[in-house]
Amino acid sequence: MTTHKCTVDTSANQKAVDIFIIGGGVNGCGIARDAAGRGLSVCLAEQGDLAQGTSSVSSKLFHGGLRYLEYYEFSLVRKALKEREVLLSAMPHISYPMRFIMPHHKGLRAKWLIRMGLFLYDHLGKRKWLAGSSQINMRQHIAGTTLKSSYTHGFEYSDCWVHDSRLVVLNAKDAALRGAKIMTRTKVINAQRDNNQWIITTLDVNTQKEQQFRAKKLVNASGPWIQNVISDQIKVPTMHKVRLVRGSHIVVPKIYDHEHPYIMQGHDGRIVFLLPFENDFTLIGTTDVDHSSAPQSAECSDEEAQYICEFVNEYLDKSVSTKDIVWSFSGVRPLFDDGAGKASAATRDYVLELVGADTAPLLNIYGGKITTYRKLAEATMAALDFDAKHHNWTAGVPLPGGNLAVDGVPALIDELCNTYSYLDQKWAQRLATTYGTESFQLLGKSQDITSLGHNFGENLTETEVNWLIDHEFAMSADDVLWRRTKLGLRLSEQQQQVLQQWFEQRNEPSHSNEATPAKKHITA
Repeated sequence: MTTHKCTVDTSANQKAVDIFIIGGGVNGCGIARDAAGRGLSVCLAEQGDLAQGTSSVSSKLFHGGLRYLEYYEFSLVRKALKEREVLLSAMPHISYPMRFIMPHHKGLRAKWLIRMGLFLYDHLGKRKWLAGSSQINMRQHIAGTTLKSSYTHGFEYSDCWVHDSRLVVLNAKDAALRGAKIMTRTKVINAQRDNNQWIITTLDVNTQKEQQFRAKKLVNASGPWIQNVISDQIKVPTMHKVRLVRGSHIVVPKIYDHEHPYIMQGHDGRIVFLLPFENDFTLIGTTDVDHSSAPQSAECSDEEAQYICEFVNEYLDKSVSTKDIVWSFSGVRPLFDDGAGKASAATRDYVLELVGADTAPLLNIYGGKITTYRKLAEATMAALDFDAKHHNWTAGVPLPGGNLAVDGVPALIDELCNTYSYLDQKWAQRLATTYGTESFQLLGKSQDITSLGHNFGENLTETEVNWLIDHEFAMSADDVLWRRTKLGLRLSEQQQQVLQQWFEQRNEPSHSNEATPAKKHITA
């Protein structure tokens, strides 16, 4: 498997690939996988790391979007609800079901309205593994112990967790295994039509080397950068506009011991999630704020952090303060500009704009939810008029490491511990929920921890880092600590620097100019 750059023929006789994709987020990588699985020739260029933008700073959920029902987005919700279990079966190592708790706030939505919404949520999409909703007594339910005593009733329903950045990487990996050329740290600097084809010029961000590609069709899946790419690189007029909306999250030390996430309603009509995160933390978010500056400048402002804390403190028995924050991150959602007044009311559905269908087609992708990325990829294939006989092939094929039952992770953890006696339960769980069945390939025939090379901390070993370089496109410490894993929450600043120095000693660039989400690290 080729993991970084592909060597290409830049001559005039170079054969055109079927599809060239700009953008290595969930949409771009999902399209690359779908296309490669249909036997098409594919190139994808990402200017930074995979999932470095919006796709790694989500709320990390496969969900139907309960609140979207209030905006009559029934088609979007139905599509997303149907996808939840399709995705669960394809990646049970990085996703799992959760039972969400919605405390009833007497001053906000009426009980009958919530019941009606949950009834629709239960029945708009098919369910095999996910349980339906129910009304609960907070004084008798364990979730009530986290809340103020005034919250006596609530509701329980199902949605799913997903490790968002790993979802992107595994789609890219599977695409590469099926023949796609996945190029990270590669910026498209120009794209123009020539004799019913596209000539795309790229720049290797590290070496400053330029390359040219020919493609029959071009897909702009650059997310928040879509308008910039259209105006600066492609220079093809478009009728649509993107609306950039910033969503910020905070992470605090675990504030409750049970495994239920919460969905909480606010007086401003918004909702905020409280989610168990990385065993020892709680993830809280998100906000919806129009963003007018460069996408890479997004960070959780002091005002947003304070807003999130005040929002949840109306519910929590033990309040959360901005002083508790150990990490914050923020990303920009590239929503289709439908003219909605409030950012929270703007559609979350995707819009595909086909330009020049008869001469070297260009497809611009606006919006989309992480839950519907696979359907977006299928819609892209249909819009570009590719072979329809392989339609929906991704629905039944697991991502790398995901060839196990939906509830198969506990058995996998036991098998890892039995195979590798040096693993403890915590380490085996991290491997199983990161690499799935590929954990055995990663660890190979190792007999003890010393055979895995240097331990950078938290059992992140040299063997694992080399695996991420060789098989998952990692090129820097940040790639490893914040996108392939979330060990940046646990390693001290000194340990993180040692890892980065290790990368530099391998003659890999440090990438100090990466546009990574704003972070507040725990120090030793």
